[in-house]
Amino acid sequence: MSRPGPDSTHESSDDTALPLPTSVVIPDESLPHGLTAAASAWPDRIAVDFLRQTLTYAELDAQVARAAQALLDLGVVPGDRVAIALPNCTAHVVAFSAVLRIGAVVVEHNPTYTAPQLRHQIADSGARLAIVWEKVARAALGARRGTALETVVAVNVALDLPWTSRLALRLPVRAARATREALRSEVPAGALRWERLVRKDGAALPASHPYPASDAVALLQYTGGTTGTPKGAVLTHRNLVANAVQCEVWTRTVGGTETLYGALPFFHAFGLTLCLGYGIRTGATLVIFPRFDPAALVAAQKRRPGTFLPAVPPMIDRFTTAAREAGVDLTSFRFAFSGAMALPEATARAWEEATGGYAIEGYGMTETSPVALGNPVSADRRAGALGLPFPDTEVRIVDAETLQDVEPGQRGELLLRGPQVFSGYWNRPEETAQQLLPDGWLRTGDVVVRDEQGFVTLVDRIKEMIVTGGFKVYPSQVEDRLREMPGVADVAVVGTPAGDLGEKVVAAIVLDGTVPSISLAEVRAWAGEHVASYAVPRELVVVTELPRSIIGKVLRRVVREDVLAKLSEIPATLRRSTSDI
Repeated sequence: MSRPGPDSTHESSDDTALPLPTSVVIPDESLPHGLTAAASAWPDRIAVDFLRQTLTYAELDAQVARAAQALLDLGVVPGDRVAIALPNCTAHVVAFSAVLRIGAVVVEHNPTYTAPQLRHQIADSGARLAIVWEKVARAALGARRGTALETVVAVNVALDLPWTSRLALRLPVRAARATREALRSEVPAGALRWERLVRKDGAALPASHPYPASDAVALLQYTGGTTGTPKGAVLTHRNLVANAVQCEVWTRTVGGTETLYGALPFFHAFGLTLCLGYGIRTGATLVIFPRFDPAALVAAQKRRPGTFLPAVPPMIDRFTTAAREAGVDLTSFRFAFSGAMALPEATARAWEEATGGYAIEGYGMTETSPVALGNPVSADRRAGALGLPFPDTEVRIVDAETLQDVEPGQRGELLLRGPQVFSGYWNRPEETAQQLLPDGWLRTGDVVVRDEQGFVTLVDRIKEMIVTGGFKVYPSQVEDRLREMPGVADVAVVGTPAGDLGEKVVAAIVLDGTVPSISLAEVRAWAGEHVASYAVPRELVVVTELPRSIIGKVLRRVVREDVLAKLSEIPATLRRSTSDI
């Protein structure tokens, strides 16, 4: 079913007549060069808007220079790993840029991690210094024992707010107390204060200070948390610059014109590259949200209309709905770039009707910095497809066992090669060898097909594939059919041990409230009309919600563990035998 294209509001973005770029010149420079260039080209343009508190590009550049000098004074040297555990805020932008400016390596962490999770990653990376939210300071200080961590710097996020908001936080009322508790925490002895390091009268890094080389490591980005212990993907400045430039030419961005809504977490590769890489490099105004809140985005749209929304589908859907209910105009938006999960056509259609712009789907992973494929920002975008290769990105589709190319139109594992592809996992040579082939091809672990026009469509992940009785079952195909079943709000399909069969297909279903219950027989009858008999679920577990990652991906490993636990609680006499169904 086709979606309406943009109206006259976005005539400049209707580029169907222009060929898509297949190659791009990657400058031989580091990521911090982008901020320096932006501050020179657009010194008075708003660089950051954090809940109404703003910095121009000249002010941001100056603050980064002070922070960079402070880090040098603390003993940070090129190649040192510096942990950052912050929510989205101005300090996050400054800290990220300052660490890279002096040639040190950023290690991003989720600020909501438990103390053991944080300690594991700090120990693995060998970080010597950590810049953390006040609420994380105690856990970070505890991580010094038995690791290379020496210094912890605590950030008071409230100081990034406008002075009127900071003043309101002092009021002796319940709402102010609740906000203070959400933003702040007592800082234990032993932690330094970020605000003292970046004070306005502090020394600034000289402009003549050398930039890191393009092939120097810029970022250790931990990945793999949905399937097991996270591992650090090593990304160089060239990787990050390449992906920022690829995004720039793919979207035909005109420098100094975009207003980018930064609601994706910066500690995730998707939000980090598009906001702190592409966004700053192109002189965009970055409107920062500490967390995704549709009401906050609607309020921001009223005062500083956006042009570009990088997001996951649920964010696009909720923002569109909230704006419609509030009667807020979204036609300033040129496009939304969706990733991490399939973009429902209804969500894309609603966005395009509300904005007159485009909702485009892309594909990538932490190991590709992260974007590798994208749909055209034009009427040529393809609903349900991951898109076409980014400039200078090569694609192969191969048999997962032989690594031989499959015939056109056949399913196979997606391999990628390009300037944005990582150099390996930190201190994990065996896992690097499994993922990164000697000739530079990255194994994605995703099963895809490619059509005659070159559009790539996802089938499923190899690691999530279920093998039952010798047959291969792709969970997403079963899930897509079950989501169409009346009464089903969401579903995850996993495999559980089944003796000689290998695995059996189990559906974990969330009801939408329109039906009081659902039975295995009903699920099997519905699925049996749409999928092969061996792919029909043999067990059913009804759950209230599915566990998801911070950006909305279903955590299948957790679903499987929960399913096994729930099935073990059900007496065998009360469960249907698969032979009876």
